[in-house]
Amino acid sequence: MSRGTTSTLAAALRAFFSEYLPHQRAYSTNTIFSYRDSFKLLLQFAAGKRGRVSALSLADLDVPTVTAFLNYLEAERGNGPTTRNVRLSAIHSFFEYLSRCYPEHIEQAQRILSIPSKRSANRTVEYLEAEEVRALLEGIDQSSPAGRRDFALLSVMFNTGARVQEVASLKATDFRLAAPPSVKFFGKGRKERICPLWPETARLLKQHYQDCGLEPHQSEPVFRNRQGTPLTRFGVRLILKRYVQRATERQPSLKRKRIHPHSLRHSTAIYLLKSGVDLSTIAHLLGHSRMNTTTHKYLAIDLDSKRAAIAKAKPILAGRAKPLRWIPNEDLLKWLESL
Repeated sequence: MSRGTTSTLAAALRAFFSEYLPHQRAYSTNTIFSYRDSFKLLLQFAAGKRGRVSALSLADLDVPTVTAFLNYLEAERGNGPTTRNVRLSAIHSFFEYLSRCYPEHIEQAQRILSIPSKRSANRTVEYLEAEEVRALLEGIDQSSPAGRRDFALLSVMFNTGARVQEVASLKATDFRLAAPPSVKFFGKGRKERICPLWPETARLLKQHYQDCGLEPHQSEPVFRNRQGTPLTRFGVRLILKRYVQRATERQPSLKRKRIHPHSLRHSTAIYLLKSGVDLSTIAHLLGHSRMNTTTHKYLAIDLDSKRAAIAKAKPILAGRAKPLRWIPNEDLLKWLESL
């Protein structure tokens, strides 16, 4: 393989991640991180077959290699079809970019783009009922600054239904804690939205500011770890996991659920829906650009609303006896890690 094709891979990836995704496509930080992780796995897999990552060229990322990588994700890493499709989506996006900016590689790009996604079953949305959220929060010891931070963190997530990366990225200047309290988020596509806060949530944040020595006018991260650096989405996941495990003693129903940070986002939507908030308002609160399929899922899983609707109508067949029958290189990896 030539030095030129090896350099092309590194140059294309750098431009893809540093220019195309954040500036031309305005992808969110969370999406860019996901794409980065996909390519780290792909490059390491391809290098395992051919040697060092530094020896890889664009020609090495061919259809057999990408297909073998996708099979490896399912067979050896235990990933499901959904995760496989997420990784493939990142690869497709890169090769679509490649076909536009490096037309000499358009034939290879077209072959990669022809690799199909795998059909997957729609998984039920996991969310917490109100009493489960209450058990989760009551299990947090607020006698220490760390406990008060965790209580404020999970309260903000449930109050706003924000994405985990949106919450982890919050700075003190994003909050308005004076009445009426609110918080400003920068979501997907760098879209700005403002969410109201309950007075109780604002009170928790004021206490957290005092614990951390934060001032409202400071552009400093609100939620930090013990080292003083901003919490990552993985850190938030570990915090949530810890308190979910504690809450199972009070609420055994949690043992049957796979709870992750996005579950709190779903929980907020369901709680608002049961409280009588319309779907359009929920979509705006969550940062959906429109009432999409995800938003309508919340209506589909709200069993209480379904039961109430059925209870309002009398059975048409109440008097009938029978029911009706329904018929680069090593430095490139370090650079990806640093994103």
